[in-house]
Formats: sequence, structure tokens, C-alpha cells
Amino acid sequence: MLSPTERKALKARAHKLEPIVIIGAKGLTDDVVKEVDLALKAHELIKVRAPALERDMREVALKELCERTGADSVQSVGKVFVIFRKRDDA
Repeated sequence: MLSPTERKALKARAHKLEPIVIIGAKGLTDDVVKEVDLALKAHELIKVRAPALERDMREVALKELCERTGADSVQSVGKVFVIFRKRDDA
């Protein structure tokens, strides 16, 4: 879990980012989860856009996406999610 201080810093970092992954009309498919996982490996902090999903479905998709990728939700504004997963530099 992220502390409020960490969350605030990540929100500031994410402000200038553009969405890397878009969740389409088919919803949260295995391919979308795979792309998010790859993006998190490369960037740690990413934005995901979900223009085709209704509000309730966006909340469910964000939760499921974080669970399946081991990421933390930083924030959700409208149709855009910001998620973070610490990179393993081992």
C-alpha cells in the first residue's frame, strides 16, 4: 500500500504523462492486462484510459487490473487511471 506522501508524489509525477494503454470495448481482456504488465515493467508509473467503460465498470476494471498486475492504484480521474508498481531492479 502507498502512503499518502508517496501517493501525492506519484500524482505529481503522473500529471505530465499520457495514457500508454487503452481499454477498449471488449473491456479488461488478458491482452490488456499483459500490455499493462509490460508497461509497468518499463515505466513503473503509467496512465490507462478506459473510454468504453461505464463508471461502475471502470472502478471494477481498475481494481481487477491492480490485483492481476500487483500494482497500486494512485488515482482515478474520469476515464483515466494512474497505477504504480515498483520496478524490480534485481
